[in-house]
Amino acid sequence: MFVFLTIIKSILSSKYNEIMIKGQISVSQQQWGEYFGKPVYLFRIENSAGSYAELTNYGATLVSAVMPDKAGNFENVILGYHSLAGYVADECYLGATIGRFANRIGGARFTLDGEVFKLDANDGENSNHSGEAGFNARVFDYELFDDGIAFTLQSPAGDGGFPGNLTLTVTYRFMDANQLCISYDAVTDAATITNFTNHAYFNLSAKGEGIFDHALEVYADALLDVDAAYIPTGLIKLVADKALDGSIIRSKIKANDGKLTGFNDCFLLKNAGDNPLKPAAKLVDNASGRTLEVSTTYPAVMVYTGDYLDCQPNGNFLRPFKPFDGLCLECQYYPDSPNHAHFPSTILRPGDNYHQVIVYKFGVVL
Repeated sequence: MFVFLTIIKSILSSKYNEIMIKGQISVSQQQWGEYFGKPVYLFRIENSAGSYAELTNYGATLVSAVMPDKAGNFENVILGYHSLAGYVADECYLGATIGRFANRIGGARFTLDGEVFKLDANDGENSNHSGEAGFNARVFDYELFDDGIAFTLQSPAGDGGFPGNLTLTVTYRFMDANQLCISYDAVTDAATITNFTNHAYFNLSAKGEGIFDHALEVYADALLDVDAAYIPTGLIKLVADKALDGSIIRSKIKANDGKLTGFNDCFLLKNAGDNPLKPAAKLVDNASGRTLEVSTTYPAVMVYTGDYLDCQPNGNFLRPFKPFDGLCLECQYYPDSPNHAHFPSTILRPGDNYHQVIVYKFGVVL
């Protein structure tokens, strides 16, 4: 396949100053600012149909996913900001890579090989998304490919309380079939725990009217039982009345004294083998006709309906984001896995290669 690299000599001739094209996929970049003296860039991966994803090396973050509706209108279907400043101020992890450990660890501590490791407690007495050491606020190195971008981060031993010098590479690739593939690869020089995911909030309508009328199906028969702080008790239970079977999300949301409660639940995927890519969820917005199919090698998907969204910077709805503006489908290992021996192991040891994949396939129904 003929590959060529064009360096745009002047930003006046193009919004983006570097372009790589393979076949019908183009990868481009522009400078987006600095964070503690490190340059931050905005990248775009675009296919022949005009669909594209934008990313930044700040947090290895998915900034936008611009997809057509049934009438051919292209709009951004994830929540995001128009500037680096928005992401720096953000406290809701919009589109970010989560690491070293996605979701919660009870008591902000775990025991590994007989040694107790204490983490940053940023959610009461618990750790959530690795606390202040989270990768969402790190500037990654990057490498452009002919159809994607690889972001790499070196996390030193003791970072956030986690052992081992860790190297993580997050690779985004975009295809002509409107598939965005994210792969996570990591190695360590000492035993540690790892659990990476993407924290995009989806709203396929691309409107500021919430996700209530989206239909959601999750391919799971069981979920984790949790306490009031969303820490797993260790029990696994049937989905029962929390089954997500393609019904409208509005029908699944409960109202109590004027407060709406949706989902913040870890669903255990069917046929969760060691590595095979399997279906995780399908999201449909009938008004726009847009669909999203999620598949993954991970054993679980965290469904979060954005109940606590409260982002002060103005986002792509031209106002601060509010509860239920978008929902997350976070493919991952189980929360608090290091403290439950019967959960799938999240231990990474020297010589091992962490490799997991998430695929977002966007489409339309007429």
